[in-house]
Amino acid sequence: MKLKTLLLGAAAAFALAPAAHAERGADGELKILYYQAVSTLNAYLSSGTKDVEAGSLVLEPLAAFDQDGKLVPRLASEIPTVDNGGVAADLTSITWKLNSGVKWSDGSDFTADDVVFTWQYCTDPNGGCAQGAKYEGVKSVEAVDPLTVKVTFDAPKPYPYQPFTGATAPILQKAQFANCLGAAAATCTEQNSKPIGTGPYMVTDFKVNDVISLDANPNYRDPAKPAFAKVTVKGGGDALAAASAVMETGEFDYAWNTQINPEQQAQMEAGGKGTFVNAFGTLVERIEVNMTDPSAALPEGERSTIKHPHPIFSDAKVRQALSMAIDRNVLVEVGYGKAGRPTCNLVPAPAYQASDNTGCLTQDIEGAKKLLEEAGWVDNDGDGIREKDGKKFSILYQTSVNAVRQDFQALVKGWWNEIGIEVELKSIDPGVYFGGDAASPDTFQKFYADVEMYANNFDGTDAEPYMAQYLCDKIPGPDNQWQGENINRFCDPAYDALFKTLATATGDEARGTIVKQLNDMLTKDSNTILPLVDRGRFSAKSNTLDGFIMNSWDSELWNVADWHRVK
Repeated sequence: MKLKTLLLGAAAAFALAPAAHAERGADGELKILYYQAVSTLNAYLSSGTKDVEAGSLVLEPLAAFDQDGKLVPRLASEIPTVDNGGVAADLTSITWKLNSGVKWSDGSDFTADDVVFTWQYCTDPNGGCAQGAKYEGVKSVEAVDPLTVKVTFDAPKPYPYQPFTGATAPILQKAQFANCLGAAAATCTEQNSKPIGTGPYMVTDFKVNDVISLDANPNYRDPAKPAFAKVTVKGGGDALAAASAVMETGEFDYAWNTQINPEQQAQMEAGGKGTFVNAFGTLVERIEVNMTDPSAALPEGERSTIKHPHPIFSDAKVRQALSMAIDRNVLVEVGYGKAGRPTCNLVPAPAYQASDNTGCLTQDIEGAKKLLEEAGWVDNDGDGIREKDGKKFSILYQTSVNAVRQDFQALVKGWWNEIGIEVELKSIDPGVYFGGDAASPDTFQKFYADVEMYANNFDGTDAEPYMAQYLCDKIPGPDNQWQGENINRFCDPAYDALFKTLATATGDEARGTIVKQLNDMLTKDSNTILPLVDRGRFSAKSNTLDGFIMNSWDSELWNVADWHRVK
């Protein structure tokens, strides 16, 4: 998608292909399996994709991204551009016109006040917002009238489509969340579990980390949709069992993120009950290197905070050695097959933003050993583990429970053992790991380990909000209820300064060049992030389910209103 075309060209009308059904609720129940159990339906309180996507059944943004990464209207009536007057000629503001007649599921009117409130909710200085990067550079949001919202930036914003777009930035109902601002946000259990939305479904029951029950929203703006009267979203288990529940037993219609090895994929597809759906976008499996000290000997509230730099990984040579020891080609072969590609980039797509960084693709065990020796880590006692200043090179490596991830852990541990590093492995229930619970010691945001592995991506095709996640002020900590997005605690004033130039850069070439530089600062220059696999979105769909369109640029449930049963 070309930025110039989007900004200057008139927004093309968008309509999904008409579904083959003519009556709301005619197709009974839709069963969806997210084996990473859902912890909250409020995307602003979780960086976990499973929470964001489940919430998208209920909550909607002003605009979404389609299967090609193109911005399409949701609650807005059109996509603002310079040509249609929605984007200011000096690029300092964007004005959204809202669809008229939209109702919340409780029957009340959706208005511009709800949009303004959502911005206030995420940017409240006394709270923590998991999606704060979406509102980076926003000076003000105002309701011009009940159906018009104006977003003003603190400087010209060549890409003004960050706020209120994609599943990570939905609109909250002001009336429901009015008492949930700031520090109160995480305490609003009822609101976070049963948000009132404008989407095709509404929550009737939510058992946290277990099951969500939803009914068709009687006030949804299209009277013929959704086709399913009820939706059940089940959590728990593992990727293999989730895939089997669609592909073999037929118990479920759709299973998200069926991260299983190529041999298992082939065996299941032979059964003929379903298909695996795959699309490449920006999803990258990576290892993040903790730049802070996670030691349990530190006081609670100071572990994994910038008060205490990591005693081993503050040395860039050590981080580089970790990366050099990994054989990414083997990881792809073992874990993904055609659904994965080895990568050295945090941003693998679109092409104009993808760095030509390929140096990590060749494993170099001997080179890694040499770097560790140069850094002063040597095996003095012959036990195979390096030491320095009387301290063993011993680290904790954590990730979520998943067969492929445990295979990766075992392989990486073997390579790191080979270069003289002692590695303890930890696997955490994915519902907890990605849950965002500020009280839990096991979330990936708290990062009480030395290295951790996971995958995530960004909405749409422009990487600006994604790169904003690694600004110094986005570091998770007790002051923001551990909701910051800078998971590995990277902080470099040079990175922050370069990012500011991205916020004002115009044109794909200029913006792409800066994204590549930011990507390289995080990866090959500093090795604070070790990208492993450019993963395709990979899920399982029943052959009885129609209307599904795989989307790697937004929620996989982005067009759930059009899903229907094969007739």
